Amino acid sequence: MLGQILRVALAFVGVIVGAGFASGQEIMQYFVGFGLNGMWGVAIAAVVMSVMALIILQLGSYFRATEHGRVFDRIANPTFSRLLDLGVLITLFSTGFVMFAGAGSNLNQQWGWPVWVGALIMVALVLAAGFLDVDKVTTVIGAITPFIIVFITVACLYVIFFVDRGPVDELNAAALEVGSTMPHWSVAAVNYVGFNLMVAVSMAIVIGGSMFSPQVAGRGGLLGGLLLSALIAVSAVTLFLAVETVGDDELPMLTLINDVHPALGQVMAIAVYGMIFNTALGMFYAFAKRLSVNRPERFRLWYFGSVGVGFLLSFFGFRNLVGYVYPILGYIGLLLIAIMLVAWVRERSRIAAESDRRLRLRDLWLAGREDEFMAEVDASNLDETQIRTAVRDGR
Repeated sequence: MLGQILRVALAFVGVIVGAGFASGQEIMQYFVGFGLNGMWGVAIAAVVMSVMALIILQLGSYFRATEHGRVFDRIANPTFSRLLDLGVLITLFSTGFVMFAGAGSNLNQQWGWPVWVGALIMVALVLAAGFLDVDKVTTVIGAITPFIIVFITVACLYVIFFVDRGPVDELNAAALEVGSTMPHWSVAAVNYVGFNLMVAVSMAIVIGGSMFSPQVAGRGGLLGGLLLSALIAVSAVTLFLAVETVGDDELPMLTLINDVHPALGQVMAIAVYGMIFNTALGMFYAFAKRLSVNRPERFRLWYFGSVGVGFLLSFFGFRNLVGYVYPILGYIGLLLIAIMLVAWVRERSRIAAESDRRLRLRDLWLAGREDEFMAEVDASNLDETQIRTAVRDGR
């Protein structure tokens, strides 16, 4: 069970730790820009993120969902379900074109290339990937995530032990000069969680749905939320301590890694570019798949069309897009948080009972006690085929 919990936790972290997080710009805008108060925002975000990760993955497991629409339809009325589905679509497209802007900024900051060149190369890569086996491509690029976590840890240690910095009051003043588009640090904290959940909810529900036990899925989500919160805290403290140096940069974490050693900076730039590609590909691919669900032959039309429009929108600039587009998505995410929270509270007793039942179902199946097994199947919210497949496969 511990291995399953850890696997779910790491999968959840992998879904959310994307290019925006790795660049440091998200953390700068949502937390560091509020100075010391932003650290309180990190604490609030940690609590909300951990709780919501538990809830989303547990609901996914409870309904054995294979896509987010199944859960939305079961926990919300048709109007709210459609609103959430529309919100996910908007998030997919918006995050995709922000990645093009980030690709341009990445190569501009590291090698001085014109912003449009880095963005155009990314567009070409994403378009080309539309003809390839997307699962294999994203698996390879997804392997970069652990390296990004290592780079962030290295940057933190470097700043703490080797960077000269002024007193806390001066750091706080410098951070406040960076500023944020959000009205208050508490709003920013919840908005940050809302945005990340809107980006991750589709895959998080699928991850939860792959687990037969809601208890295991929930604990994995909670652990994943805590691990992610620790990464957010490390990044926020690191960037706050170095804010006088990196506060005006598009990709502040890349600046810090370059300061550690230029060679590491080159590797970091390539790694971030790879994560940008992974995020952009995933967003546009899912967006086009959803819009062409009833007419699969139109997938490439939607895919190429949305990538082209996204490239044009990317010229608003990475920093501006993170500062203004992400908060809008975060406010949409607040609706997701509210609906998921209410649904989980309403279904909590049923989820707990079903968790115990599924443990008994596995034991009864292994013991060959068919009559008792069928009695439990009749009481479950899943059908017999789903249950037999799950217990047979050991999931």
